[in-house]
Amino acid sequence: MLAKIITQEFIKVQVDCKDWKEAIENGVAMLEEKGIVEKSYKEEIFKNFENLGPYMVIAPGIVLSHARPEAGVNKTGMSIMTLKNPIKFGSELNDPVTLVLTLAAKDNTGHVSLLSKLMEMLMNSKDLDMIFNAKSVKDVSNIIKKYK
Repeated sequence: MLAKIITQEFIKVQVDCKDWKEAIENGVAMLEEKGIVEKSYKEEIFKNFENLGPYMVIAPGIVLSHARPEAGVNKTGMSIMTLKNPIKFGSELNDPVTLVLTLAAKDNTGHVSLLSKLMEMLMNSKDLDMIFNAKSVKDVSNIIKKYK
């Protein structure tokens, strides 16, 4: 499931971003370029951060940016991006962030199995460490392919 959704065109490594907004923009851009989300999706993610705080920073070094399906999702998709330099998102517990995951869910239930496989991957400390330190898109892609 993960490898079908997160293909190499939805993976970037060692991206240089100046702040959390640029990191979110880069993550959403991969989905936007393929028509998975509309421009409004990014704006909704920004609103969520501003209104609700950094709740999307789900674990040390990891942000799972997302918004509601009606915020401009055309199709379920996900992008994964590592940052060259960690960035603070405002999470007391989990900053700074090195891994930016962007989820676009077409509805409220269809992405559950995708999230299940994603969590399985993120809970594997060896694979997660390899993603954090990946030097190429292929390195990340090979890890993702293990989670069918």
